[in-house]
Formats: sequence, C-alpha cells, structure tokens
Amino acid sequence: MRGANLEGANLKGANLEGADLTSANLGGANLSSAYLTNVNFKQANLNAANLTKATIHDSNVYQASMNDLN
Repeated sequence: MRGANLEGANLKGANLEGADLTSANLGGANLSSAYLTNVNFKQANLNAANLTKATIHDSNVYQASMNDLN
C-alpha cells in the first residue's frame, strides 16, 4: 500500500499490522480502533486522521505529517 491514496477512507478496526504505508495519503481517514503495530508511516500524510483508541506500537512515523489528529 506504499503511496496509496486512502484519503478519507473508513479503516475503523482494521488490522494493518506490518503494512508499508510509506508516502501514503491517509488525510482525514478513520483509523479508530485500528491495530497499527509495526506499520511504516514514513512520509505519510495523517493530517486530520482519527486515531481514537487505535493500537500503535513499534511504528515508524519519520517525517510523517500529523496535524490536527483526533
């Protein structure tokens, strides 16, 4: 899913363990209650994403844009 356009996607409760989301656009995406362990968010757009109750461990957020997170 490297470079994927997931802007505004409803990924509530998704299991994205180990996903490579390098340079992906997740702006405004609903990632609430998602399982985000070992995810590569390098240079990803997470602006205005909903991460309420998401499980995030050992993930790479280097140079990710994370303004206005919920």
